[in-house]
Amino acid sequence: MLLSLTTAPAARALTFYRLQSVTVLPGAAPAWDYLTFDATRDRLFLDRRKDGVSVFDVATRRVVATIADSQGANATILVPADDLGYTVNGDGTTTRFRLSTLRTQRRIRFGRNADAGSYEPVTGQLVFTMGDSGAIAFMDARSGAVTATLPMPSRKLEASAPDGHGNVFMAEQDRNAVTRIDARRHAVTAVWSTLPCRQPTGLAYDASDRRIFVGCRSGHPLLAVLDADSGMLVATVAIGRGNDGVAWDAARHAIITANGVDANLVIVRQVDADHYRLEQAVTTQPTARTLAFDSARDRIFLVNADGAVDPRKKILREVAPFYPNVYFDNSYRVLVYARH
Repeated sequence: MLLSLTTAPAARALTFYRLQSVTVLPGAAPAWDYLTFDATRDRLFLDRRKDGVSVFDVATRRVVATIADSQGANATILVPADDLGYTVNGDGTTTRFRLSTLRTQRRIRFGRNADAGSYEPVTGQLVFTMGDSGAIAFMDARSGAVTATLPMPSRKLEASAPDGHGNVFMAEQDRNAVTRIDARRHAVTAVWSTLPCRQPTGLAYDASDRRIFVGCRSGHPLLAVLDADSGMLVATVAIGRGNDGVAWDAARHAIITANGVDANLVIVRQVDADHYRLEQAVTTQPTARTLAFDSARDRIFLVNADGAVDPRKKILREVAPFYPNVYFDNSYRVLVYARH
């Protein structure tokens, strides 16, 4: 007698992100902020503050250039259509360079200080955040001309993202808010609370479902999901402490958060526009707080360094009781995570 056996389909196996490579870059005690990935050339732009921007070739795992006259860089903004890159320098200037040659063209002043920024493609403008000045500067990406300066009530202007329709969403850490800015009119058109998500920092945007993803550093850190039209809080999901980087993986409908205090990547799955759940949490390394994402190859890039707390200096208690305030020579690392 023949027996017919049937079994239920096996659940899809979860592939975790795991550390693929570590590259230590030599040099004096590092300081750093954002990193930006150029998918066309497989390069990472590492913003190393006083040391300027290092250009890291991912394939060869080595630094191939330093952007000349980029000292003080906190971030890099890419404008591939015009073959241009712009750094965001802490003194309120930007260093403009060619993406193809990595040659600096000039350093342009737009304010007195700066921390981060983004590119708004509809108007062709760069948007620079100047938290210490409580303002945003706009610049024409092709000419390098400053087009406007917009005063802001926030002194902690954090990450921003365009919506593809001429607006830019920006996190305001000290106001527990996300602001919508009309880049055509250089005007604030909405301010939305992120509560119970406090101290919003990282931000990413889902254009298909019009959802804003905000990573918050509050005592119980959360990822907040906001409706981009109404500002309504749609969902919250727990993440790790010390968030600074958030990325949207449109192909896999997932939000990636880098959290430097808890040293983890927390990946949140988008079930649909209004429902979200934890997919996985992966241990990384302490102080790995900012990220860049390679959507084509499903790779996550982080940076970190070995550090310590020197009680003779200001202790960064607003971040964590023992968050490093000094870092050691020859310890700055590029970390690459991929699914296994």
